[in-house]
Order: sequence, then C-alpha cells, then structure tokens
Amino acid sequence: MIDHLSLGISDIVRSTHFYDHTLGALGYRRLSADDSSLSYGSDEPKLWLLKTARPVIADPESGLHLSFVASTSAQVDAFYRAAMDHGGSDNGGPGVRESYGSGYYAAFVVDPDGYRLEAHCELA
Repeated sequence: MIDHLSLGISDIVRSTHFYDHTLGALGYRRLSADDSSLSYGSDEPKLWLLKTARPVIADPESGLHLSFVASTSAQVDAFYRAAMDHGGSDNGGPGVRESYGSGYYAAFVVDPDGYRLEAHCELA
C-alpha cells in the first residue's frame, strides 16, 4: 500500500552513519544522497530522510514506529547491534515476541532523532 515514506532529520552525516549500518544489516542500501536527503531501499527508494530545520519531534507515547522486514533472525540481531554501535538506543533487544505471534522475532531501537524503529522476521 505505501510506496515510500519520508522523515525529517536534523543531521545528514549522523543519519547517514546510522542508517547505512542499521539498514545495511538487513540487506538494504543507500540509493541516493546529497546535502539535503538520503534514500534507502533494495531496488528503489522506500525510505527518504530529508534534512530539515524542524523535524517532527519524536514522541515515545505517540505509537509511531517503522518496522523493517528482515529475512532471518540473524539479520534482526545484526540490525540491533548496528544500531547500538552507531548512535541508536535500545527499545527492546532481539527476541521472540509471543504477544505478536509464536514466530515473531524482532528488535526495537531508537534512531538519533528519536524515531522508533523495528526489524522483524517470522521464524519457521
């Protein structure tokens, strides 16, 4: 249903460092970059990060988060480690989330701008 999503960010260099590593762990890559934007995806941009003077203030009580598809639990683990190593913070380490389904394996992080992110896969 969604073709792409854009988020405002405060620092291109910091976000490049964070997203290159965290999304790279899931097999996604940076598809474009300039002084005002970054885009990520597999074959075409699905996530755009736009440098702006007034990014939406992240609110942990808003319910907003982005969930990225991982192929394996190892990718979820790598996403989490990359986030922790590149400026993110913990919002729920890797593991099965029984309340979401018996095979729902996920990790939750917060990016440097305060956006809540998830990587998940379905275990067989």
